[in-house]
Amino acid sequence: MKREYDFSNAKRGPVVRVPSGKTRITIRLDNDLLDWFRARVHRAGGGSYQALINEALRRHVDTAKEPLVSTLRRVIREELQRTG
Repeated sequence: MKREYDFSNAKRGPVVRVPSGKTRITIRLDNDLLDWFRARVHRAGGGSYQALINEALRRHVDTAKEPLVSTLRRVIREELQRTG
């Protein structure tokens, strides 16, 4: 390794742009939650744990808009399908 490097002709690498409709933020999550999302992505053979977190948040928000009666009916239907 050199003692000194010459950066006089250096160029900055490309900056990755954030897609429209997305905002870059910093967020603190519990380690066990982050580990769970990363493990799900790993078991699935790859992907983005951040996209998975985004999907989970979106589902929660969409479900929170749903009236209680609709939520109960949906949950009962899902449970009935699982049990046969």
